Amino acid sequence: MADTRRKTLFKYVTPAVLAQVCFFVFTIVDGIFVGNGVGENGLGAVNLVMPFLMVVYALFMLISVGGSTITAIRFGRGDKAGANQAFMSSFMAILIVAAVLTVIGVFFSVPLGHFLGANETYIQYVSDYLVGYSIFLIPSAFDALFQFFGRNDGSPELAMKATVISSGINIFLDWLFIFPLGLGVKGAAVATGISQTIAFFIMLSHFTSKKGDLRFAKFRFDRILMQKIFIRGVPEAISQFSVSVSVICMNYAALERFGEIGVNSYSVIAYIASFSVAIFAGVAEGMQPVIGQSYGAKNTENLKYYYRLSVFISFIGSLAVCVGILFFGGYICRLFGIDSQTLAFATKAMPKYSLGFLAMSVTTIMSAYLYSTKSSKETIILNIFRGIILNSAIIYFFPRIFGSEILWYAFVFYEGIGLLIGLGLIRASEKNGIIYR
Repeated sequence: MADTRRKTLFKYVTPAVLAQVCFFVFTIVDGIFVGNGVGENGLGAVNLVMPFLMVVYALFMLISVGGSTITAIRFGRGDKAGANQAFMSSFMAILIVAAVLTVIGVFFSVPLGHFLGANETYIQYVSDYLVGYSIFLIPSAFDALFQFFGRNDGSPELAMKATVISSGINIFLDWLFIFPLGLGVKGAAVATGISQTIAFFIMLSHFTSKKGDLRFAKFRFDRILMQKIFIRGVPEAISQFSVSVSVICMNYAALERFGEIGVNSYSVIAYIASFSVAIFAGVAEGMQPVIGQSYGAKNTENLKYYYRLSVFISFIGSLAVCVGILFFGGYICRLFGIDSQTLAFATKAMPKYSLGFLAMSVTTIMSAYLYSTKSSKETIILNIFRGIILNSAIIYFFPRIFGSEILWYAFVFYEGIGLLIGLGLIRASEKNGIIYR
């Protein structure tokens, strides 16, 4: 029995982790190309844009996670028609959201860049990246949506293939647009957009070939279902949005405390951190279908088994990342083409920052477990505290109380406290057993 469950979990988790790792490998390579082809100010500018990209991704996750969670539970109950209705409702919702974001990113790039903290050194780079990226937001939104629903519809391998292929194309286009064609940061943004569009078409094949149970069908607006999608997706959206809050706070604090060298160093740290987060995100995305289906089938034993094994996998991954950064952090930083002063600064700060991954690896799985079992209230509380209240307060106040260097430990503190909150919430919500709604 345990072997069967282990194989089932790894069937979903392994492709999701590999897909996320490939996605963030190309993100790192993107940073390496920008750093070497445009310069460290171009690298810093991309880091300033990241909060907007994370907000975009958070909104996509709001709909994708919310809809796919409902679909998984309905599959577990044997309600295929209801699962398909959730799919079509999510499809229409994400189309509208992506269209609005496209208008904002293309036509309001300069004021948006200033809001993100760009000064005269960075504003042109930031504006170029925003425009180049935003024109591809609709296919990028569908790629995110289809990845989640494809996994829930029995095609986790296709989702992995789509990400691997698009990542390889992105790396090639990064090189082509930045070096031979000299398009700078706008070239990097366009390369990302094209690659995600290709991933969208790959995932589209699952639904057009009718390999699973989800189909494109006539859309019927259902207000109650839409509310459920947004409610189920809010916890993950807050989690993703909180990353942008942290990045904005860290950018402002680093600029205030250390000047441009702080922002440029943090941009390198953020790229490397994104690769680490890929492991936790991959495990969380992979466990979501099996947790949701187990919940829909009211199988408590499977729920607990999948949750415990996911926590173990994620924590071991975070431990491996911390050890790797400790021994090879300096070599990784050199790849970004930064000057010797920035290199020394980033190499010193990165091991301090990376300790937060140990706690984050567990809280990420806790969050996914809670929203996959309809514990939206608990997940919202967890993600608001760890991702909006604690992080912004600690990043702002700790350097003023304990000195500038404590800034690089802020991640450790707020994720550590978030871990304790998560443990308390799960214990409180299940003190009388799991409630099946």
